[in-house]
Amino acid sequence: MKKMIFHRMTLLAGCCAIVALLGACGGGNASKKAQERSVPAAAQSGVLEIDDLLAGADSLVGKTVTVEGVCTHTCKHGARKIFLMGSDDTRTIRVESGDLGGFDPQCVNSVVRVTGRLDEQRVDEAYLARWEAQTQTGTGETHGTTEAGCSTEKAARGETGSTVGERIADFRARIAARQAAEGKAYLSFYYVTASSYEIQQ
Repeated sequence: MKKMIFHRMTLLAGCCAIVALLGACGGGNASKKAQERSVPAAAQSGVLEIDDLLAGADSLVGKTVTVEGVCTHTCKHGARKIFLMGSDDTRTIRVESGDLGGFDPQCVNSVVRVTGRLDEQRVDEAYLARWEAQTQTGTGETHGTTEAGCSTEKAARGETGSTVGERIADFRARIAARQAAEGKAYLSFYYVTASSYEIQQ
């Protein structure tokens, strides 16, 4: 009788152990599935949203990325630049056509997917000094139709000011603030040099 009770208790303990083990395995799978669901589908497919690209830009410089956003503007000088917007107009990235030549004007107000290399432009005192010198000699590249510059590019870089002098002064103030806070005497602006693009339907 004692042997029978012991045998049943051993059997019951074994069953409990198996159920617990299966539960743990199932829980792991459920947890893994929940994690997969929490990652946006676009990120799983390798396509970044603008906000995500900008948030991790410093670690992606020099790498090939695929990004998707609404095209808000194309450069009027040969459509060699477009701007893709993220969740709002403060989260915008410039895309340069590189060897592609120019972008289709139909990009504007469409969702555009771009693959290319993420590059960094640093604005420091040397950059600002060159800009001042080029402005004085009239040899600098212009964006937009006035010295206020292209409003879309200014928004992407968080610029203020209506003249070149005001814009440069604004950059100097921002650089000084960053140097005081982080020890970095420059501002970083990121852009994509496109190798391909596609207007999404």
